Amino acid sequence: MAVTTESPADRRAGCLGIGALAKQAGVRIDTVRYYERRGLLAPKSRLPSGYRRYGATEIARLRFIRRAQALGFSLQEIRELLALSQGRDVARVKRVAQAKLADVEARIRALQRVHGGLASLIDACPGHGEAADCPILRALGADEPESPRPPQPPTL
Repeated sequence: MAVTTESPADRRAGCLGIGALAKQAGVRIDTVRYYERRGLLAPKSRLPSGYRRYGATEIARLRFIRRAQALGFSLQEIRELLALSQGRDVARVKRVAQAKLADVEARIRALQRVHGGLASLIDACPGHGEAADCPILRALGADEPESPRPPQPPTL
């Protein structure tokens, strides 16, 4: 990994190398490069040597990406939010956030169902005895899921 140092002139001009950018944003250099490959971030400029240079705008963008990911937005959704941030369609931004909230709520409901099923299995398990008698292992190894099935028509 190449290490670059920031010159005093670069610091005064607000130009940072990739290492300094990553440090200020609290991410790894690999993360910055990954976001660049995905088209979410671009260097402000490049030196003739090929070194990337970044400014305050790129730091803010990187922090935006990190915060959006922390809220559960996918990189594609973040790309859309970044594009929307350049315009005035705040209603669309709100719709994107509302859709993400609905998705999070659905995942929470699914996890609550998993929690209930797992808690029931744990309560039913004595924690000792033969593996064949373990309700947890029996439930996981069942041939068919334990869900209600519609009644079958009588066979003639």
